[in-house]
Amino acid sequence: MDRAAEILPAGQWPVSERRDSVTLPHHDRFRRRIRLRGDHGLDFLLDLPEARVLHHGEGLKLAGGGYVEVIAAPEPLVEILPGPGISLARLAWHLGNRHLPAEIQAERILIGEDHVIIDMLKGLGASVRPVLAPFEPEGGAYGQHNHDPKHPFGHGSKYHQHADGSWHTHD
Repeated sequence: MDRAAEILPAGQWPVSERRDSVTLPHHDRFRRRIRLRGDHGLDFLLDLPEARVLHHGEGLKLAGGGYVEVIAAPEPLVEILPGPGISLARLAWHLGNRHLPAEIQAERILIGEDHVIIDMLKGLGASVRPVLAPFEPEGGAYGQHNHDPKHPFGHGSKYHQHADGSWHTHD
């Protein structure tokens, strides 16, 4: 079985040497070591020195030569657009205040489905609708997607986050 222990950023690896691709939703792209099967059947071991988020377009360099391209799978999300009298920045602040994974773009914000948050956003005057799209949330100031153990809500803390974006504690 081939092994991938190095990741090259999107646009910085030779696409002509692509041997396969691996399509993963957001919650499956935080990895360190896992056996994967490419979209066209290539079995390989992802074996990184530390866990990290795999981003769309990155190339996983195979020890036997070639690359596997990371593809962010489309998944059910909620698109948030500012309504009359509310800015996208204000909506982003409210989401950030709740430590929700969010992909912030120039004209919209994408989040996972959460009926409580959707009701809050509608109450603020935002327009929300379901979409199917790849999810690449912001990494945050404390590390990639708040998986840094030093983050006050990261691993090793009494607080932890689930794939759906919800947080809770086991006090």
